[in-house]
Amino acid sequence: MASFDVIFIGGGPAGYVGAIRCAQLGLSTAVVEREALGGTCVLWGCIPAKALLEAAAIANRLKHAAEFGVTVGDIKTDYGVAMKRSRGVSQQNSKGVEFLFKKNKVTYIKGSAKLIPPGAGKTATSVAVHTSDGKEEKHDAKKAVVISTGSRVRGLPQVGLELNKTTIISSDEALILEKAPKSIVIVGAGAVGCEFADVFNAFGSQVTLVDVAPNILPLEDADASKEVERSFKKRGITVLTGAKISNVKAAKDSVSMTIDAGGEKKDIKADVVLVAAGRAANTEDIGLKEAGVQLTDRGFVKINDKMETTAKGIYCIGDVAGPPMLAHKGEREGMVLAELLAGKSTHGMDYNNIPNATYCHPEVASVGMTEQQCKDKKLDYKVGRFNFSANGRARTSGETEGFVKIIRDTKYGEILGAHIVGAHATELIHEIVVARTNEFTVEEVDLAIHAHPTLSEAIAEACLDSLGKVIHA
Repeated sequence: MASFDVIFIGGGPAGYVGAIRCAQLGLSTAVVEREALGGTCVLWGCIPAKALLEAAAIANRLKHAAEFGVTVGDIKTDYGVAMKRSRGVSQQNSKGVEFLFKKNKVTYIKGSAKLIPPGAGKTATSVAVHTSDGKEEKHDAKKAVVISTGSRVRGLPQVGLELNKTTIISSDEALILEKAPKSIVIVGAGAVGCEFADVFNAFGSQVTLVDVAPNILPLEDADASKEVERSFKKRGITVLTGAKISNVKAAKDSVSMTIDAGGEKKDIKADVVLVAAGRAANTEDIGLKEAGVQLTDRGFVKINDKMETTAKGIYCIGDVAGPPMLAHKGEREGMVLAELLAGKSTHGMDYNNIPNATYCHPEVASVGMTEQQCKDKKLDYKVGRFNFSANGRARTSGETEGFVKIIRDTKYGEILGAHIVGAHATELIHEIVVARTNEFTVEEVDLAIHAHPTLSEAIAEACLDSLGKVIHA
């Protein structure tokens, strides 16, 4: 048995970042993780998926090489090779977290942890650990136990799409396929669904992208969703929105179903169905109920603004604490919680200024409110928009799809929301995140001189457009 100041259950982005920061602040810290450090993001999500998207981008870029005076031979793609590279990148990142633990003196315990119910007169919260080598251990946390167990993929059994890991798969299985299927139906057109539609299309699969919502990327601004849908259709991806699925039949090597969309019913058969319709919080088998930790109606751990659960000495961060289920949200929660546990002052969490990023091509990034949300709140706003087709840098690189859209408050110029579709959108969005963090107005963004020619000029131009002063459009 060992005693620590803080024990994290789960070593994903929320847990490992929180643990490192706790250690930096002088707290003795341990992390219990049953798989490998890095969690879903490093092992089965962000990192390997982006490695595959980079491969997809290269494949698509080479198709236009002749336009730049570069002649290439026949382009052949091999999903298996790209997959193996993505797994290597994933493992490298996981080992990097192990190195950071050693550097910061964080104790890594490989195994599964369970909360020990509080007893009379206890001064510490305890966890029981079943280690990977079969040992049973008990460890005390003097200050806090932090639940950071993350989330997992889920199927859609209610429509007959129960995951079987062969013909009905999740993103986990998609990341280790040896070859791209000839045909694939992707159910769920959020960030994960759109990213895999991009990847499999680039590697030669016939892709059908399906969502019950009226638009793909339903959390994004409607203009952004329509722009990506246009781009996908141009590349031969079938997009079916407002769809209902029925008559699912899974055979040994294929899946058939009926899809009702746009007033038309289609019978579709595909080699593989990828279910990308959301995630479920990992709350099972860690003793939450016995320890007095309550869940919300949606199955997440209930927390307050200090990330405290309903049980004394137990905190929760990351996906398991509720949406948005984003790695960078979990990382920041880990940082903020570490400061709180160490008794330091903190700015706290600003859940209204967390950027969204989707890495399909064209990329999509946003922060703040959509235009529809501004309408719903009856806000007085102005919209500024600048298309990348009018941007010099975008023209030089041949990446002219998309736009920057800025929504500002009419009276004061406050940036209510920003939406970017196009090359490097996921990098560009942070100029607006920083601006909103520091309460800059659109006028103050424009006052910053943007280098020419750069994609970031489109942000300044969109701000000018919201003021009726755009130059290059």
